[in-house]
Amino acid sequence: MIVHIVLFEPRADLADDERRQVFEDLRAAAAAIPSVRRCRIGRRVLHGLPGYEQAMPPYTYAAIFEFDDAAALQGYLRDPAHEAIGHHFTAAAARALAYDFEMADAAHADAAHLTRGV
Repeated sequence: MIVHIVLFEPRADLADDERRQVFEDLRAAAAAIPSVRRCRIGRRVLHGLPGYEQAMPPYTYAAIFEFDDAAALQGYLRDPAHEAIGHHFTAAAARALAYDFEMADAAHADAAHLTRGV
C-alpha cells in the first residue's frame, strides 16, 4: 500500500469560506478519483505534554490518502480532480508538506524491504 501524507497550515489571512473550500475540494477529489482507496482528513491534537509536540513545526491539518500501489498514486496526482487541491497546496497554505510512503501492517512488514537503501 502507498500512503500520501499531506501536512497543511493555512495562511493566516485565509477567509473562512476559502478554508472551507480547501476541505470541500479535498473531499470531492477523494470521492471522484477511483484510485483513492481511503482518505482521512484531520486537525492536529495538542495534548500539552512536554516533548515532541513543542519541537515540531506547526501544521494544523493532515490528510492521508491510501492507494494500492505507486501507479495508483501517480494516477491520482495526474487526475484533473487533483488540480483543485494541488492549487490549494500553494495558494492557500502558509506551509505544506507532502510525502509518499510504502506501508505494510507491522505484523507483515519485511525488515529487509523496509531497510533497503538506508
